[in-house]
Amino acid sequence: MSDIGSVAHAPWVSVTESSGEDIGHDEPAIGIFDSGVGGLTVARAIIDQLPAEPILYVADTARQPYGPKRIAEVRAYALQVMDHLVEHNVKMLVIACNSASAAVLRDARERYDVPVVEVIQPATRRAARATRNGRVGVIATRATIDSMAYNDAFAAAPDVRLTGVAAPRLVEFVERGETMSEELIEVARAYLRPVIEEGCDTLILGCTHYPLLAGAISYVMGEGVTLVSSADETAKDVFRVLHDRGMTSQGNGRTPRHRFRATGDGALFAELGRRFLGPEIADVERAPVGEALGEEALAAPGQPG
Repeated sequence: MSDIGSVAHAPWVSVTESSGEDIGHDEPAIGIFDSGVGGLTVARAIIDQLPAEPILYVADTARQPYGPKRIAEVRAYALQVMDHLVEHNVKMLVIACNSASAAVLRDARERYDVPVVEVIQPATRRAARATRNGRVGVIATRATIDSMAYNDAFAAAPDVRLTGVAAPRLVEFVERGETMSEELIEVARAYLRPVIEEGCDTLILGCTHYPLLAGAISYVMGEGVTLVSSADETAKDVFRVLHDRGMTSQGNGRTPRHRFRATGDGALFAELGRRFLGPEIADVERAPVGEALGEEALAAPGQPG
């Protein structure tokens, strides 16, 4: 990824060190994580659909992007972040990252006692319902495309012909806050050419960063093409799981406190996050996750403490 530079602390940003103690209120939070700001699209949908639920969001910005990394690395990083969330008493884990969902979902559901929701199946279901001609495109990171996770997810829809394209540079545009430029349009056009040539009438934005570029992507794809973001569908899954298990927040009329943590530059995450999510992001704590990660840990991450 290109250097996105440093950002001075804005007056509304407070960056603090996270302690090992749970700093939440009485209500356990929904734990959400991504490598950066992309997962905030999922967080926004959850906040909108479940306004009484507090969230704890961790962005693994020190080790982003996940997309170009080996599956073993993504798996190790994701498990470390989820260990951190579970140690802070979250009641659910939401993997708001397609690369991590592809790498770690089965391990996560075996490893933790809390329910785990991911983003690939919700997007697949929505796209299968939306397509009119049975031709669906998916743009995602290299890790997600190579994992064949979307191919596997569409196995239950044999009438759908899938065209997958790795589009790693789009993440770079989001992480530097660039959502409209001629360079972005040209890069998007190059990535989307195979999808357009296949006549796809539905396009899955297979990275949670990509909905933040929906304007540019829609412009390139043209009219009549449905863009599918997993955010709203994932939030519906979160609602269903919490309701069916009797885990919804009682709230008692209080406004929930949302917490945000970053493993890297908290000020940069806060600036981009507030732009993309809104005023819910005020304080960003530093999450010291995996600072001494060795090759042994990459091969076999330890169990949560």
